[in-house]
Amino acid sequence: MTVKTLKLPEMITEQKLKDLYKEMWLIRYFDEKVDQFFAKGMIHGTTHLCVGQEASAAGSIAVIGRKDKIVSTHRGHGHCIAKEGDVNKMMAELFGRETGYCKGKGGSMHIADVEKGNLGANGIVGGGLPLAVGAALTSQMKKENYVVLCFFGDGASNEGSFHESVNLAAIWDLPVVFICENNQYGMSGPVKEMTRIEHIADRAGSYGIPGKVVDGLDMIDIMNSVHVAVEHARSGKGPSLIEMKTYRWKGHSKSDAKKYRTREEEKEWRAKDGIKRFKETLINANILTEETAKQLEESAYQEIEGAVRFAENSPEPSIDSLLEDIYA
Repeated sequence: MTVKTLKLPEMITEQKLKDLYKEMWLIRYFDEKVDQFFAKGMIHGTTHLCVGQEASAAGSIAVIGRKDKIVSTHRGHGHCIAKEGDVNKMMAELFGRETGYCKGKGGSMHIADVEKGNLGANGIVGGGLPLAVGAALTSQMKKENYVVLCFFGDGASNEGSFHESVNLAAIWDLPVVFICENNQYGMSGPVKEMTRIEHIADRAGSYGIPGKVVDGLDMIDIMNSVHVAVEHARSGKGPSLIEMKTYRWKGHSKSDAKKYRTREEEKEWRAKDGIKRFKETLINANILTEETAKQLEESAYQEIEGAVRFAENSPEPSIDSLLEDIYA
């Protein structure tokens, strides 16, 4: 097996696949560090970790260009890293330091990097959906030919903003790809108790757009499926709805003890780990060796360790600057 037999989009080279493997570990190590520091009281406020969901972020964003945009969610660290986010600035933001993306004043749910096409995380469930449609409308009206990936969770699919946004994007053929990261729970509510249908992607038919269910732990399936949707949007044919079946290993937020699900369920999903599956795929395709994989993992680990040192050594915002860059 080789990269050609994987039948991936043309922009996905062997080197890109290796970079993606490291990127997935960057995402995991970043959130595991955040988990540790939050438990020690070194990070304040709240944060929503995406451990277990690395594939949906890395695989989706791998098939778009630099000029394309993303709109993230409250669980957005992985999206930011996949869109070439600066892990030093991210970690500094979580530590409340002035070298962070929001100068230490925004925290986890307000990180954005507009220059790199990351239009931001969002503390409001479903709040990013209308923003993604607005960005896609801008692309269409100004003929800028960029596509917007709009990430949201299964819980957001029951918000009014979801239906309004998808409907508007559909009737105007806007270049946006709606990506539902269905991690099986909206806070403590299992998706099977919150919707009557089996697949959220089935709702695409109500708006006359393509819909597809994707294994959100399979990088190959993710890259191919999102690529098709992106090209569909870029060619002027309008939006698509993709549902990524995935799972968050941690609680909804740091105040969540996960009492609503069993340890057996967690063990079953952890065994399907998207990073492990991707590694096996690359080794079978003679793209990675065990030694190379370890080197990439170590490189990712050291990069996150460096981000921690950067954050710890950065100054806190001064008292005089506390009211700067604040909007009411």
